[in-house]
Amino acid sequence: MSVTDAPPAPPTEPKIRKPSTRKPSTRKRLIPYWLLLPGILWLIVFFALPMVYQASTSVQTGSLEKGFQVTWHFRTYWDAFADYYPQFIRSLLYAGTATFLCLLLGYPLAYLIAFKAGRWRNLVLVLVIAPFFTSFLIRTLAWKTILADGGAVVDVMDSLHVLDVTSWLGWTENNRVLATPMAVVCGLTYNFLPFMILPLYTSLERIDGRLHEAAGDLYATPATTFRKVTFPLSMPGVVSGTLLTFIPASGDYVNAELLGSTDTKMVGSVIQTQFLRVLDYPTAAALSFILMAVVLLMVTFYIRRSGTEDLV
Repeated sequence: MSVTDAPPAPPTEPKIRKPSTRKPSTRKRLIPYWLLLPGILWLIVFFALPMVYQASTSVQTGSLEKGFQVTWHFRTYWDAFADYYPQFIRSLLYAGTATFLCLLLGYPLAYLIAFKAGRWRNLVLVLVIAPFFTSFLIRTLAWKTILADGGAVVDVMDSLHVLDVTSWLGWTENNRVLATPMAVVCGLTYNFLPFMILPLYTSLERIDGRLHEAAGDLYATPATTFRKVTFPLSMPGVVSGTLLTFIPASGDYVNAELLGSTDTKMVGSVIQTQFLRVLDYPTAAALSFILMAVVLLMVTFYIRRSGTEDLV
């Protein structure tokens, strides 16, 4: 038999590389933990340790002259709440009203930025965060001029008889807005509105436009499309925005100090006064923990009732 008549050699099967069963080295397994270490240390130093210190302060007795000692005096919590519960209720009421107004004003604006702004989207987003370019204090002081007696805003509200309605509700008095609950709520709404708009925009911008087209193909009206498609899919942004607005607003004291009066003091103002003026550190610490506990319970209940776990 000649070489040319010899049968071809059978094809060799490719070698299949078996997956390595070697475990990663200890150094590689520790890399994620080393990356998390700076953040963990930051939380321990600037969050956990101050919390522990304030917790110990809340159960102390004594005075600044004689010194404070831990005596496990838990009655401070009850006394603090009994003395200042009107400020707690007022803080939650003002914060809730400001959060509702921020949602009412922020959702349409976020919707327009996400779906209608087009090439002007980046410019509008810059305008939304433009207030952050100035100090929180300066922005709040500006509202003293805007809501001043005899100003354009007050004159327009008076001519439209808006002040008559707000006076009947107890939000203004004597045809003036400054140093009233309405002024405090206006300041809170303005200062925390960007915290509502940005999460809403992020959530709305994620929605696939083909879902709106599909709803239209199924003969859904724009109102039905918004109610059945847009709003349910934007719930993570709604939840995130309301939390980012309500939580800091409930503990705010700058707006109450600059735009309100002695009748509009919030619990943040009481805590600031107890810490810096009265120098009653245990009461101030107890008030802080009571506010934190109340807000935490409300936030937990709200998140469970909202029906979404996907936060922006």
